[in-house]
Amino acid sequence: MDHAAKSLPLQEPVLHELYAPSPLFTWPELQCMASDGILRPLYGRSFVAPGVTVTTRLRARAAALTVPERMRRKVVAGRLTAAWIYGCANPPERLSLLVDAKHRISSLRGAGGCSLHEVRLGQMDVVSLGGMLVSSPLRTAADIALHVEAPRALPALKRLLDRQDLGVRLRLLTLAVEAAPRVPHKKRALATLAQLASAENRPPTVLEGRP
Repeated sequence: MDHAAKSLPLQEPVLHELYAPSPLFTWPELQCMASDGILRPLYGRSFVAPGVTVTTRLRARAAALTVPERMRRKVVAGRLTAAWIYGCANPPERLSLLVDAKHRISSLRGAGGCSLHEVRLGQMDVVSLGGMLVSSPLRTAADIALHVEAPRALPALKRLLDRQDLGVRLRLLTLAVEAAPRVPHKKRALATLAQLASAENRPPTVLEGRP
């Protein structure tokens, strides 16, 4: 045996961050690897290796792979879908996608597993993450307050507010909702935010027998 070859270090196999059906692995092969514990499901038909940390960018990439390529630059992941991407909500059953009014929503119909919502988006309302356009944290929180029922909205809003790195503050969020022009459910949204404000100002509960 060649001594030079013998001394070469063994190379670690290359691990990908995200696995999805491709020429590398088919959908049945990915499912088998998930069943064997080699991969774990992330979202849709996307998987990650067990040791990989799931980040905001990875969730955004997994969401992007669920959206037809022809639509990806015309839609924005929003509401509870965006909250999931930021790590503040459970994976959505259907992607909630925002469509700016400048695009014709009728031209984007036919995307399975997606709900489309025609809205008006400003430059500060959208960020790009992992190949997917996503509503900004503040816009995400405002949309959840306005368009999601309180029982589902409150946990996601609390997590968004608790994440200091996202920069969502309750006073700023309340102002954003108050400034929303002629949208339904504004009173309900403000009532939801009032519940959060009440919880923030409530003194900590002292357990009996504890100092």
